[in-house]
Amino acid sequence: MVGVMSDSDSEDELPPGWEERATLDGNVYYVNHYTKGTQWMHPRTGRKKVVEGELPPGWEKCISENGKVLFVDHVNRTTTYTDPRLAFATEYREMSQPIRQRFDASSTALSVLHGRDLKGKIAIITGANCGIGFETARSLALHGCKVILACRNLDRGQEAVNKIIKEKENVECELLHLDLNNLENVTEAASKLKLEYTKLDILILNAGVFGIPHLITVNGYESTFQTNHLAQFYFTMLLEPIIHNTENARIVVVSSESHRFSSIKSPDDIHPSVLSPPASSYWAMGAYNNSKLCNVLFAVELAKRWPSVAVFCLHPGNIVSTDISRHWWLWRLLYALARPFTKSLQQAASTSVFCATAPELEGATGIYFNNCYRCDSSAAAQDSALAEKLWSLSEEMLLNVLRKENLGYRLADNEKYNLTA
Repeated sequence: MVGVMSDSDSEDELPPGWEERATLDGNVYYVNHYTKGTQWMHPRTGRKKVVEGELPPGWEKCISENGKVLFVDHVNRTTTYTDPRLAFATEYREMSQPIRQRFDASSTALSVLHGRDLKGKIAIITGANCGIGFETARSLALHGCKVILACRNLDRGQEAVNKIIKEKENVECELLHLDLNNLENVTEAASKLKLEYTKLDILILNAGVFGIPHLITVNGYESTFQTNHLAQFYFTMLLEPIIHNTENARIVVVSSESHRFSSIKSPDDIHPSVLSPPASSYWAMGAYNNSKLCNVLFAVELAKRWPSVAVFCLHPGNIVSTDISRHWWLWRLLYALARPFTKSLQQAASTSVFCATAPELEGATGIYFNNCYRCDSSAAAQDSALAEKLWSLSEEMLLNVLRKENLGYRLADNEKYNLTA
């Protein structure tokens, strides 16, 4: 599933703060002195190593009085806890696909793109007028990509476009009005794009709301669910022709580690009243968690249904200081207190940019990322039956609106729907 490029000595070098050690049975492990954690996988190459064979001439393995293993170099009369064979450790490959980690939590979006020329590429980013979305758009545009900022607030969107254009000559940026609380506007936005463009290299579904009071959109669904999932699901389906008309197109879905705390655990837990709850059972944090699980499930199912398109999902960072916390003073206070200890906006945008552009991800799809590195999503997010049911429910909920409002769109590849324009 994942393309692997050849390794080099520089890529095998450990990042600052890491140390390589070996167990008594020869398995190599890695110690992170910053986090005090250990892991079997090399932090850059993503592979495991073993030490084999006899000790170098002149070396002897001894046990100290306190039971620790020592290695004595009789030639140079030195003693160390480090197995001298580590310098000659060999890698072995498992069935799981390794992706080298060139970047981590400290990396910025601009550092991910260092030396890259994205001229000729076209990207659309939802919710790009501020926060992580803006830094994502800015970083891509400064490296030659034509970026379309899809925003609800046209004034703030235009300010964002102007800010990027002023930073560098010949930057290509434009604004698209996209109101995810109104599916008619989503239809209009997608139609406008398909009239102007015949291809789309990168679609980044970044827009999202958090901690808002219970609100019902003009389409009759709870706003957190419609904004974070349903409308962006619909926007993606509408853009299918120009996405599939593009070689090596990528779709990046910005989710959150909050998806792990969703109340939805199995297909039996998911139905319209859970996805779009009434005021009586609404909890802002719960609605957000559920919508973020929907993001991951959507990415997984989309990767399966659109095999020619690379689809990735990601967590940008914890409590990143953005406008997403603006809806309640308590959230604003929490985010303000956490700000010195969390990622900057440039760092938070790095994983989105990595998923959208990294050469080593060619041939890969359906993967969840954190800190520019592949990781496992929750058990529920990996449930294929749950992903299929969410897709079906999302179609049904859309069709309820499309039939009611006569928006005239037939969901792609579903001949049972007769809603052609």
